[in-house]
Amino acid sequence: MKGVNFSFNHKGRKFSLEVEECKRAKWGLGLMFKTRKAKPLLFNFGREINWTLTSLFVFFPFLALWLDDKNNVIDLRVVKPFIPAIISKKPFSKLLEIPINDENKELIGVIVGGSKGLKT
Repeated sequence: MKGVNFSFNHKGRKFSLEVEECKRAKWGLGLMFKTRKAKPLLFNFGREINWTLTSLFVFFPFLALWLDDKNNVIDLRVVKPFIPAIISKKPFSKLLEIPINDENKELIGVIVGGSKGLKT
């Protein structure tokens, strides 16, 4: 599937990457059963929500970015595999799931403040 370019803001910096937009039918799956080489996934809920994320059946770590309606990061977390419930500290409008892999490692390192501990 062809990706689309998506930009977001974090700590005064603008970041851009190619993502796959997750349509409503795929909201429950996210990165489940995908490989580490999957494209980052963008979930656009169209309104502010509180929603619990899971990494059950995700076999690799990923960065979860919770965004507001203006694409500003309001919460983030490096998520390990097989965590039953991951909850944002604040309501959000969009969610970005970025697999930790060789392609995304540098970007993720900048966002989280270093790449130490980010295994690919």
